[in-house]
Parts: sequence; C-alpha cells; structure tokens
Amino acid sequence: MQSIHFTVAYWCVLVAALLPIVCAGIAKYGTMRTSPHEGGYDNNNPRAWLALQTDWRARANAAQANTFEALPFFFAAVVIAHQLQASQMRLDILAVAFIALRGLYIVMYVGNHASARSIVWALGLFVNIGILFSGWR
Repeated sequence: MQSIHFTVAYWCVLVAALLPIVCAGIAKYGTMRTSPHEGGYDNNNPRAWLALQTDWRARANAAQANTFEALPFFFAAVVIAHQLQASQMRLDILAVAFIALRGLYIVMYVGNHASARSIVWALGLFVNIGILFSGWR
C-alpha cells in the first residue's frame, strides 16, 4: 500500500487560503470594541463598513481582494505540478516562495509602498508560473 502524505506545497495551499482572512483581520484590527455608531466594525453590514474605510484599512481590504484573486491560479498550479510529477523539492521551494511573496505583498500593500508592492506581485506571478511548469518535461 502506497503511503500518501500532505506535501509542503499542499500545506502552502492551506496557508494561501488563509491569507485573505489575515487581510480582513488587519482591516478590522482595533475596531471590534467600538460601537458601529462610533465608527467601529459593523458585523451586521461588513461590506458597507469596509467600503467606508480609508488609508491602511482600505488597503488591507484591497489586499484581501487581490489575495482572493491569486488563489485559483496558485491552487491549480500546485495541483497540476503534482499531477505532472514535478520535483517535489523544487515544487515545495517554489510554493513557499509564493507564500512568502504574498505575505510581503500584503505588508507592502498595507504599508502603502505601491511600487515595491507591484514588483512583489510580479515576482509572485512569475513564481506561480514556475510552479505550473515545474513538472513540464
């Protein structure tokens, strides 16, 4: 019987799926104890509350949206690379690099470093393309 294990790349899929939740937490940070009438987080109407946010809270929400947008390609690239029997070490390294770049992307976005953010986004895209083609022979 073949032993099947969860690869590092598959763990990275889980981490990537949780990153938008991290962004949402950043956007809502420090507002839970304040009444919605006083500008605190409104769990009854969260999207309208987020739409009213400015500065770093608005950027954290935008980072959340972009992080959701990056998920399908990353998920598919990891699955396809596994199916094509890519070198597991290469795949794991690329997947960890993608997660690190996405984390840095969030920091750059929230910190309002637009040019650096765009560079990190592009690097993440290239790493993801590398993941997709890592099993190509």
